[in-house]
Amino acid sequence: MSIVDESPGYMQVLSDGSVKRFAPETAAASTESSNGYKSRDVVIDSSKPTTARIFLPDVSESVAGQLPVLVYFHGGGFCIGSTTWLGYHHFLGDLSAVSKSIVLSVDYRLAPENKLPIAYDDCYSSLEWLSNNASSEPWLEKADLLRVFLSGDSAGGNIVHQVAVKVIKDKVSRVRIKGLIPIHPYFGSEKRTELEMAEESAGHVQSNDMFWRLSLPVGENRDYLGCNFEKTELSGSEWDQFPRVLVFVAGLDFLKERGVMYADFLQKKGVQKVSLIEAEGESHVYHVFHPKSEATTLLQKQMSDFMHSF
Repeated sequence: MSIVDESPGYMQVLSDGSVKRFAPETAAASTESSNGYKSRDVVIDSSKPTTARIFLPDVSESVAGQLPVLVYFHGGGFCIGSTTWLGYHHFLGDLSAVSKSIVLSVDYRLAPENKLPIAYDDCYSSLEWLSNNASSEPWLEKADLLRVFLSGDSAGGNIVHQVAVKVIKDKVSRVRIKGLIPIHPYFGSEKRTELEMAEESAGHVQSNDMFWRLSLPVGENRDYLGCNFEKTELSGSEWDQFPRVLVFVAGLDFLKERGVMYADFLQKKGVQKVSLIEAEGESHVYHVFHPKSEATTLLQKQMSDFMHSF
């Protein structure tokens, strides 16, 4: 059996259409508090199946008031990745502790077996699950559904945008999205950017094109609305409802250009507040590969500050 497509060390697509995935080190959830948080896994929809991991910060019983909720979507080109990966577990657990927020990290179905928009629909469904289970799930007892934030890295940053658009159109009862925090978002288009046309970018372009080819709906190209944010279908009044956005980019990231373009696009659409923060000297999704680094600690503080700024 020959290999048709490959992300070395992570995934192989074979000539018979089957997919082999090679997960890095993973972490099990633990209901025992450690490093300021505890975690447990929940089923979002057993029929799909989709699951999530809840991170709950240590908060004194005497502390009054509810906690903001951060719903997180992992990256991986829509084809790989999991909230169980060690880097995500540590990053999100520590973020929960630092920000005193409840984190719901979603494992959506992956391409190429489940092409877009399935990942978008799965992640939107996690908000419906949040709404339906807030009153019965003990770990959501302190969840403030009027202060919900959407975040994710790479493909997860792309999902943040798409879920926000769907919420504006379809609403989710009891849930109010206060802000979006896309980290190194993964977007594209048929038209290449200047960086993408550079000779030294050939390897990055080839890898990105492969992930898009595997995840896009049959018959679609990179101008599909899930890839090209300029194809977003919202009316003027709907753009007025778009939440505040804090976009993170990394200085050494091949996708930095797309993240900057995304922030500019939102500003031109009149989104109420759009901010952009660059981590100079850092690479794509450094917070997953180095969850205990100084740069990651700073990222967590910046995310926390944003969540508590309104």
